Amino acid sequence: MSQFEQRANIKFCFKLGKTAAETLECLKTVNGDEALKKTAVYDWFKRFKNGQESLEDEERSGRPSTSKNDETIEKVKNLVQSDRRLHIQDMVNVLGISYGSVQNISKDDLGMRRVVQIVTF
Repeated sequence: MSQFEQRANIKFCFKLGKTAAETLECLKTVNGDEALKKTAVYDWFKRFKNGQESLEDEERSGRPSTSKNDETIEKVKNLVQSDRRLHIQDMVNVLGISYGSVQNISKDDLGMRRVVQIVTF
């Protein structure tokens, strides 16, 4: 279950009058290891208690991400297609972006299941 769906469940439990601890246990029961962490659940509970209705994160100040864009995603895709045994570190060296960015693009945008050291589909 996605973070957004879990936030909706937290809001639902909040509106039912459940405590943050009860809500956390419900999320763990339903989502297992994929459940949001305790601090996240308590943080969202606090937001709803303070009147926030939106399930979206608030905008953060700071520099926007420049490594995850359509062009970079396409470059990672092309590299993987050219050599499926390519290590993430090799792509980092070729593209000049962070290790985490390559991992995120591989998992989130290209739908790769296993991205450890060797990129595989």
